[in-house]
Amino acid sequence: MSIFNIISLLGGLAMFLYGIRLMGDHLKEDSSGTLKKFMEKVTNNPVKAFITGALITAIIQSSNATIILTAGLVAAGILTVRQSLGIIIGANVGTTITGQIIRLLDVNPGSSSFLRFLQPSTLAPLALFIGIVLILFVKVPKSKSVGGIFVGFGILFTGLLNMTASVSVLSESGVISNLFTIMGDRMWLGYLIGAGVALVLQSASATIGILQAFAMSSVIPFKSAYIVIMGVYLGVCINTALVCSIGANANQRRVGLINIIYNLEKTALTIAVVQILHAVGALNNLWDAPMNSGTIANANTIFNLVCAIVLLPTVGLLEKLAMRLVKDDPKPENRYAEELTALNPVFIATPALALNSCYETLKTMLRLAFSNVRKALAQFEHYEPVVMLEISEEEEHIDILTDAVTSYMSQLPPHINEPNHMQILHQYNKLVNYFERIGDHAMNIAETADNMDKQNRAFSREALEELRICGRLLERLFEHTTQAYEKRDLEAALHIEPLEEVMDDLVNRLHDNHIVRMHRGECDEPTGVFYLDVLNNLERISDLCSDVGVSVVTRVRPEMSALAHNYITALHQGSSDDYTREYHEAHDEYFGALPTVPADDPLTETKN
Repeated sequence: MSIFNIISLLGGLAMFLYGIRLMGDHLKEDSSGTLKKFMEKVTNNPVKAFITGALITAIIQSSNATIILTAGLVAAGILTVRQSLGIIIGANVGTTITGQIIRLLDVNPGSSSFLRFLQPSTLAPLALFIGIVLILFVKVPKSKSVGGIFVGFGILFTGLLNMTASVSVLSESGVISNLFTIMGDRMWLGYLIGAGVALVLQSASATIGILQAFAMSSVIPFKSAYIVIMGVYLGVCINTALVCSIGANANQRRVGLINIIYNLEKTALTIAVVQILHAVGALNNLWDAPMNSGTIANANTIFNLVCAIVLLPTVGLLEKLAMRLVKDDPKPENRYAEELTALNPVFIATPALALNSCYETLKTMLRLAFSNVRKALAQFEHYEPVVMLEISEEEEHIDILTDAVTSYMSQLPPHINEPNHMQILHQYNKLVNYFERIGDHAMNIAETADNMDKQNRAFSREALEELRICGRLLERLFEHTTQAYEKRDLEAALHIEPLEEVMDDLVNRLHDNHIVRMHRGECDEPTGVFYLDVLNNLERISDLCSDVGVSVVTRVRPEMSALAHNYITALHQGSSDDYTREYHEAHDEYFGALPTVPADDPLTETKN
């Protein structure tokens, strides 16, 4: 055994671990949106949750990732702790699929050309070739992601082949066989080694895979292999619990704790049953029998599946125990703490889920901003100090959400591989500024109403009626803007621009009407300044609604992103019959509702 053999072993291990990571990352990137929908549909039926957890883990090749994502969804309130229990148990079963894939190393092709294709020496280069072709030469959606999965698969098997070749040198010296014999005689040693390796590698699949690689070149008896597998369960669940506790609320910590308790139950049950069967002589033929890659994979699957069937009915007890051991968090003062919690660091490695959390937070911001605009306008009709306080508090919440989601989105780019996800992130970075500015303009209007109340001033009857008309037009803008953002509704987005143009015209008319009222002596200068300030804020709010609409149009039609300004200019120049028709209809409706300016007014006569 030379230093070169050790280097080869470490290189093979590195390739194996990277292959698992690469394959899992691309699978998560490509399917995370679908996985979230699966998880959201989980009911309190533990069997359904168990199947969901097993399927998801089989897809993304990582029980760690499944349980961590589950903890994040629990923290965000999408799943309950009870719903997570079945997913956790299912994830422990689903992770055994990796071992079943690795057992292909044991395939004996004989004279069958089909079986020869299943040998790693054939699968590895074939998967690498297909992956590179998809990444470099195929220009269709998801081709790079699928290519990454194939490359990860090929690297995984190439690493296994290197490890197997290196380990075979060790086996000649008898070191490995002696080590596993000692483990079989000292159960605690094998248990701690399995737990320690799994904790360091942060992957049960990888640790079992290494054990399979050793089994291909050395004699590993059943008594040693099974106790190492038991230790793996503990090591990986401790790592998962640590990750689940980062920035976690009580429910998220409960998910990590439940995973530890379940794995302790599983190892205790398996060790007890195996030892009892051995004591009564039922395992005499198996106890010292050498294990290979296939039998280790089968043992791992059987242990997990049987324990799941036995322990699944106890999920209610697990939930009660976790609730008792982990106390509830103090009730948060911020009533939007749920949105802040949804921006969970756990989701950052899975951009589809992270972007969904951003979407929900932005939706809350938009609704708060629009609500504040409505409340602020109502203050001119009947001022209430308590409403002013509400507006101020909601504006503070908007600012808090703005800071949180902006910081969260800044962490996403290194984890994004899909062009579509990067496009969504760019859109959200714009929208967070639009929504925050709408909130600022609402606050400006509210402060104007507050100052007028303190100075005992009020708008004239005509001015109030004009503001009501602006309010009705804003409601239509708000309706289309909300629909466009929340549903990515192109039709709703196209309705925004003609209404925004009408708002611009309306503000100009109201400015002229205000000059007329000042000429007639119906409005003094300080009150007039307040009125013009309100109009300016309303116009800017409508402009921001237009910006939201354009962002949706360019999201649905990416080819428009570089021509957004030209798109707006073309609409205003009459390039769209629908735009022109809707503009004229809305113009007639809202201008027709305006109070009539007296015909004998000097300014009116001058204009005529």
